[in-house]
Amino acid sequence: MHTSDNLVIGIDYGTDSVRAMIVDTADGREIATDVVYYPRWKAGKFCKPATNQFRQHPLDYIEGLSQSIRNALAKAPAGSAEKVRGISVDTTGSTPCAVDRAGTPLALTPGFEENPNAMFVLWKDHTAVAEAEEINTVSKSWGGEDYTKFEGGIYSSEWFWSKILHVLREDEAVRKAAFSWVEHCDWIPAVLTGTTDPLTMKRSRTAAGHKAMWHPSWGGLPPNDFLTRLDPLLDGLRERLFTETYTGDESTGTLTAEWAERLGLSTEVTVGVGAFDAHFGAVGAEIEPNTLVKVMGTSTCDMITVEMPTGGEKLVSGICGQVNGSIMPGLLGLEAGQSAFGDIYAWFHQVLMWPLHNLLGELSYLDAATRKKIVSDVGDKLIATLSDAAENLPMEETGVIALDWMNGRRTPDANQMLKGVIGGLNLGSDAPRIFRALVEATAFGARKIVDRFVEEGVAINGVIAIGGIPKKSPFIMQISADVLNMPIKVVASEQACALGSAMAAAVACGIYPQMEAAQKAMGSGFEKVYHPNPDRAARYEAIYRRYSKLADLIEHQFTP
Repeated sequence: MHTSDNLVIGIDYGTDSVRAMIVDTADGREIATDVVYYPRWKAGKFCKPATNQFRQHPLDYIEGLSQSIRNALAKAPAGSAEKVRGISVDTTGSTPCAVDRAGTPLALTPGFEENPNAMFVLWKDHTAVAEAEEINTVSKSWGGEDYTKFEGGIYSSEWFWSKILHVLREDEAVRKAAFSWVEHCDWIPAVLTGTTDPLTMKRSRTAAGHKAMWHPSWGGLPPNDFLTRLDPLLDGLRERLFTETYTGDESTGTLTAEWAERLGLSTEVTVGVGAFDAHFGAVGAEIEPNTLVKVMGTSTCDMITVEMPTGGEKLVSGICGQVNGSIMPGLLGLEAGQSAFGDIYAWFHQVLMWPLHNLLGELSYLDAATRKKIVSDVGDKLIATLSDAAENLPMEETGVIALDWMNGRRTPDANQMLKGVIGGLNLGSDAPRIFRALVEATAFGARKIVDRFVEEGVAINGVIAIGGIPKKSPFIMQISADVLNMPIKVVASEQACALGSAMAAAVACGIYPQMEAAQKAMGSGFEKVYHPNPDRAARYEAIYRRYSKLADLIEHQFTP
């Protein structure tokens, strides 16, 4: 395989694993890739799903980073390591962690190795629901600036300040030991470049603007008087955080000698400023202004960029924020999303698999190997078989209807207290009908987001999809296109987030002058377009109205 003289590495930290992808900057071609799954996370350590606690140990991140890069280099053509010019990182978020004065996560310091509160609080951790509600209440009532206004006007338990406040209240030892807090996407580049001092570490514009209520109009983060009004435990923390933020096209420095040796790379390799996976994913998907990029996986993140308004920003309510430069430098980035998407299908899969997991062991006439194979084979085929059966069902405007709030609602209008619902059941409601209703519910939830943007004056001229679901499920994608009544283009790259990180690395190290140039040279294009069926789209309008009525009714039950 021939490669150019300039390679970059895109690092994509997901919920379960980290991927390193070596990319040729000349054409965006994938040279080699490797995935490492977090061993502690895989073992279920430090998490309590019943209480929505999801924590990750920093060693999973560090070990996975070095293993994945070294493995990818081992798969690449000889001499590839010498051609690597840059590395950029994307992560899930908001995923903050308490650190000491040196910027070391407390879980890497004596006495805190097994303490979940000293680890990274994963994006899907919802233990801070009460704190999020307090932030919303104080923001609207304290008599000063509403610091949530550029974050959709509603703060979420998934985000920076609510998670910090929850941990500070819950754990006195962490509270006393924590000097500052860092996002996962900021910490990894800082580790690689030896710039972990919390007071000087380069912080991501994406993370700060969308999740930490950072905005230049009030000088950065919310002021100390607001934070102490929330809780005196936050007194003085602002001064130990940051004021400036940086976009994903900028450099944090070069690899330290220690990390260069550890990875088998040169100390001249540039490390870019980090960002969240969905935002770099939108870059990798070749996002353009007024194009909606949907990252469709366990949850969804919806990204839009628009030209910066000349007369001041128009506030879009109920989204995950609007930040200048958070996706593409120079453009206003807007984010929304659903707290559960693929997770809903996985939940239904687990429900249907329960008898096999729990009853096969009682069948003495089956040996252990046969029982294991039955569970494996059925589990592997279940969703595909359900999809085939559900696809052949007639559309029923008076059939089963579901709400996609199994993990609360991210947007529009964050409310993690909401619960999922399946209604309209009768004695003929079999598994394919329920599964189809769940798929339609996720599409209706996506439609709610689109409607909110349009209602608030944000034009959507096209839809692009990335992630595992667009690659694997034509059934889900066709229903999504029908419900949105818009074509959906599927990105050709299997790893758009890692590709976006690679594009950012190519700009950070100076190979391309700006993100648009990197996109043009390195973009993968699109492999398929799902076009809405006019008849089904029209019929889905009636079902969508039923979904909306049910949503209003159920939300009222969960609203004080």
